[in-house]
Amino acid sequence: MRRDNHARRQAIVELASTSGLASVDELSQRFGVTASTIRRDLAQLEQSGQLARTYGGARAILAHPEADLRQRLGEAHEAKRAIGHWAAAQVRPGETILLDAGTTTAAVAHELRDREGLTVVTPGMTVLNELASADGVEVECLGGTLRQLSQAFLGPATEAALERRTFDRVFLGADSVTADRGICEADVRQTRLKELMTRQGKQVYLLVHAAKIGRAPFHAWAPMPRHWTLVTDQSVEEAALEPFRARGVGIAVVGLQGERVR
Repeated sequence: MRRDNHARRQAIVELASTSGLASVDELSQRFGVTASTIRRDLAQLEQSGQLARTYGGARAILAHPEADLRQRLGEAHEAKRAIGHWAAAQVRPGETILLDAGTTTAAVAHELRDREGLTVVTPGMTVLNELASADGVEVECLGGTLRQLSQAFLGPATEAALERRTFDRVFLGADSVTADRGICEADVRQTRLKELMTRQGKQVYLLVHAAKIGRAPFHAWAPMPRHWTLVTDQSVEEAALEPFRARGVGIAVVGLQGERVR
């Protein structure tokens, strides 16, 4: 019995970590035990510091709730390179595009360094660094308050500058994404800015590697527009894409050379 309790409690922690929130009713049905048993589990997990209780359920406690830029640079490198290659191939000469802050959008910028006649607007230091020596690209920074953890500008000044621009294409990054709620981020200021970004582009792309799809690690959200394209890598499982297909979202799954593979 103790072994069963331990296994169930570890499964609860894993579920809360991947889904963001776990309710008593959901957990009771999932594990085939009573609600009172689940409440005892949650109380034990809270006491041991593995979960935080919420009204009707629990949420995960992460030792490092948001990875810093250095950590992200080492994550899913090949997937980001493939996504960046594919995204850059969509950009046409003479276009004005918006590149969100982040390491995946920096991979797009890297692919654009030798282009001519482009205008790239960004709030991200990683993108600025990639394009600093790109003679054929006009680079504009959406200034504001620098968020050190993500090396991105945000806040009222950034939003004011963004509202005065429109773009042929908008390429967004995200901490994670779900089909029903959209982009999930650690900071509500980030979601406010990303929501504004989606309104300013003729075509909107969300660039995320497969591990970010379907997760809800934080509690700040930015809804996506009616028409947009999810771009991810070929390690994604088809089941993870089905909720997006059901909502009519365009999907590009790309391989290491940037080709669309399904």
